[in-house]
Amino acid sequence: MATFDLDAYLRRIGHSGVVQPDSATLRSLHRAHSEAIPFENLDIQMGVAIVLDADALQAKLIRHRRGGYCFQQNTLFSHALRSIGFAVETCEARVRQSAAGAVRPRTHMVLRVRCDDREWLADVGFGGDGLIEPIALDGEFAVQGGVPYRVARESALRVLQRFAAGEWEDLYAVLPDPVYPIDFLAGNWFTSTHPQSPFVLNVTAQRLVGGTRHILRNLTYSVARGADVQTREISRAELIPLLRDTFGIEVPDDARFRALDD
Repeated sequence: MATFDLDAYLRRIGHSGVVQPDSATLRSLHRAHSEAIPFENLDIQMGVAIVLDADALQAKLIRHRRGGYCFQQNTLFSHALRSIGFAVETCEARVRQSAAGAVRPRTHMVLRVRCDDREWLADVGFGGDGLIEPIALDGEFAVQGGVPYRVARESALRVLQRFAAGEWEDLYAVLPDPVYPIDFLAGNWFTSTHPQSPFVLNVTAQRLVGGTRHILRNLTYSVARGADVQTREISRAELIPLLRDTFGIEVPDDARFRALDD
């Protein structure tokens, strides 16, 4: 791994104070990261390759103050945690949300973190319906942003669920198999280039601000406060100012996105 600048990372996410490999630090870093660094796929839409090495991630997400999706976000977060002394395992997951029973590829990356004699699921890269703070892998549920979450056992799998519309909804299933860097390179390549990938077919940006989730999918903009969701359609002309002012993402005024402009 290239040298990781922990101080620059902490400044980027607005975290101050002592950091050490315990659950309190893990929780505060997770929340600060989720609130500071937006989830977004705009480079894919603009035809820019997604690179996962530590130098590229620090340049994009820290110095240039952009965002990214799971492979970028959780790889960066894993570097930060390891530099503090956390025991971190990278894992693959299959997204189940809105899958209607279909088996999706292993294209989500999450982290398993061990500290304070417990194992935690950490994930700063799922977007609008994901975790705000890490959650224990032992099944204890937690309310985050007004929404209950839990990790359920399903044979060897661990399934992240949230309680919505009166029932538990599967978000994704974490796989038990060993994972190597090449596996994430393959998943990242599929996600960022395959013509049927949702990230190729759609523009998205998502950010957590003070407990409120802002979610953009193409030209549909939603603001979610717990179960209360307000949605409206925006014009193409509103898009760049909205990305800048609400999501904190700077892109050129003349940027073209393949899902909207091709």
